[in-house]
Amino acid sequence: MKYYIKTFGCQMNFNDSERIKGMLQTLGYQEAKDWQEADIILINTCTIREKPDQKVFSHLGEYKKLKEQNPKALIGVCGCLAQRMGFELIQKSPVVDIMFSSFNMHQLPELIQQAQAGYKAVAILENPPDDEDKLWDYPTVRDNPYCAYVTVMKGCDKNCTYCVVPKTRGRQRSRSLESILKEVRDLVSDGVKEVHLLGQNVTAWGKDIGKHFSELLYRVAEIDGVERIRFTTGHPKDLDEGIAKAMGEIKKVCEHIHLPFQAGSDRILKLMDRGYTKEEYLEKISMLKEYVKGITFSTDVIVGFPTETEEDFEETLDMLKKVRFEQVFSFKFSPRPDTPAYSMEGQVPDQVKTQRMSRLLQLQKEIMGEVAKSYEGTIQEVLIESIEHGNKLIGRTRTNRWVSMEGGVEMLGKVVKVKVIRSYPFNMECELV
Repeated sequence: MKYYIKTFGCQMNFNDSERIKGMLQTLGYQEAKDWQEADIILINTCTIREKPDQKVFSHLGEYKKLKEQNPKALIGVCGCLAQRMGFELIQKSPVVDIMFSSFNMHQLPELIQQAQAGYKAVAILENPPDDEDKLWDYPTVRDNPYCAYVTVMKGCDKNCTYCVVPKTRGRQRSRSLESILKEVRDLVSDGVKEVHLLGQNVTAWGKDIGKHFSELLYRVAEIDGVERIRFTTGHPKDLDEGIAKAMGEIKKVCEHIHLPFQAGSDRILKLMDRGYTKEEYLEKISMLKEYVKGITFSTDVIVGFPTETEEDFEETLDMLKKVRFEQVFSFKFSPRPDTPAYSMEGQVPDQVKTQRMSRLLQLQKEIMGEVAKSYEGTIQEVLIESIEHGNKLIGRTRTNRWVSMEGGVEMLGKVVKVKVIRSYPFNMECELV
């Protein structure tokens, strides 16, 4: 029996898919090379914007063909879109046999049995079940043998007016410290060198169980074999001095942070209910620079939020100029059902969003070009993650930049020093020191 998983969305979704793979392999399934040879197909969905929704239904239309050649094949949908749409999704796409959300991934074995017996196996819950932590009993199946995602919390307690996460992922639930540390130890024993801690709002980990995120960083760093630590995604409001201090003190924590600011205008930030001002965000950036020498930043930006004016947008461009992010993930505002922003007055025309997005991308392209040049001639520490074409090594710097260099397979999984010869916005050509 073979499985095929198609994943959309954030790193947490990809980590969820790794856990689902582990679950399926525990049940005796093997991974299929493509969907045509699968006995079960699962689409792990995202619903943060409209485009991923459309892609899911497009893929379901394609996967429907599998039933013609293999009538016993099962097709499932899981993740955030499944949680948001519920039975409406099955009505739109009757080909779906199995449906569940991130709340109850651990119930997949029973759902497969139900579907094999000929029932529609649908398990969409309003709230996470009491036995949600059973999920951590299953292993993950990773493509990268040296770097691993570790989900440390689920859900979010913020109320950003554009975001469906609290509805699709639930309120914040921090995973226990002991459970996280056990998984990290298991990963290290499997050869992992770099651990990437994940959460919808990872910097708020522990608030619901009487702990602080900095404690988690210190404890993970104590584990022998962990060489690097990263974390994603934090909320500026929860990034405090304790976290910045820990990042500066713990040598294993990489000098990079992804910190979404979403908009540069205080008026728009208030409409978004982000809980900070532009000035307060810039103060956090200054604090991080003070504690963490050489830190780099990436961010998320929404263009064209309802009522956004030219002046508001200029404030966003000013934020890019002031911080000089190494990477910007920018999105045109996409109204999501069941969010306050969905029905806000002053929706910005799509052509205006497109024009503003073009200007933002042009500015960021210029900034990235300048930042890239500043790396040339420098010495960087790189973890070699993969090899292509027999002798092209691929790795990442501590500041989260991809590099390539010549070398052999014996370098895989090693942390090495390299000199940057040529640097481009998305890659650097290096040589081993």
